[in-house]
Amino acid sequence: MFGNRLKKRARHLGKWAKREGVTCFRVYEKDIPEIPLIVDRYDHAVCVSEFARRDDSRGGAWVDAMAAAIEGALEVDSEAIYWKQRARQRGSAQYQRIADTGERFPVAEGGHRFFVNLEDYLDTGLFLDHRQTRARVAAEAEGSDFLNLFAYTGAFTVYAATSGARSTTTVDLSNTYLDWTADNLALNGISGAQHRLERADVMRWLDEAPAGRWDLVVLDPPTFSNSKAMDDTLDIQRDHAMLIRKTLRVTRQGGAVYFSTNRRRFHPDVDAFSGARGVEELTPDSIPPDFRDRRIHRCWRLVK
Repeated sequence: MFGNRLKKRARHLGKWAKREGVTCFRVYEKDIPEIPLIVDRYDHAVCVSEFARRDDSRGGAWVDAMAAAIEGALEVDSEAIYWKQRARQRGSAQYQRIADTGERFPVAEGGHRFFVNLEDYLDTGLFLDHRQTRARVAAEAEGSDFLNLFAYTGAFTVYAATSGARSTTTVDLSNTYLDWTADNLALNGISGAQHRLERADVMRWLDEAPAGRWDLVVLDPPTFSNSKAMDDTLDIQRDHAMLIRKTLRVTRQGGAVYFSTNRRRFHPDVDAFSGARGVEELTPDSIPPDFRDRRIHRCWRLVK
């Protein structure tokens, strides 16, 4: 059943991916209740996420059988299947290293290229669920001063820069991810002093940044963070209204802010968007066609 489902999905999505210029996409997402896996294709390789259960009776033989089904159905070498066990994450655990191979390779998405690492972290370096949102940002980036907050590996920055942004500013607390961003920019032929990378606690940085400086902003914070380098913890449910207000302050009049969160039970505060004159929830249209989970994130576009 699992192998047949993989083959069917791969055939269907392969045609779409070729048309879209995409080599990384979700093939399987817990389609069969008895097989609670997520299978993502990254060019020649496959990343498999297994979710821990309280009563976990699956053993090594089960994993071997699933891996064999993936290998046969998707026609990949066994060495190119990366298996990860996921549990409910708290704080910055999802960003910590689980290995130290440093092995990366480029994948393609909509005419852009990005380095991914399928072994060293639970996350790969490219969040596939934001593919549609990246395209929307790119569509209005030309001539803009672009700001990417909680930037991770800078995929939004690459999209904005290649779409003609006048300048980009990329802010993240991690040197590792800022270096990764620099590599992604170089991979796409982007260079110049107008593309700035800044290591900072975003909340403190927003307090010190000039008001009305940027035309187009992406605000995609983690659900929770308690990094030692931060002044305080970040809880997106508790802090989103404050964070949006700070972001709107640095946005030019008429400028746009894309705000997104992956928090499952997120409830926007009634005052969270009060500083915007235009608010549009993009969630339904921002979920890519290869994702069965329509609650993978929520996304809004705010106009100052």
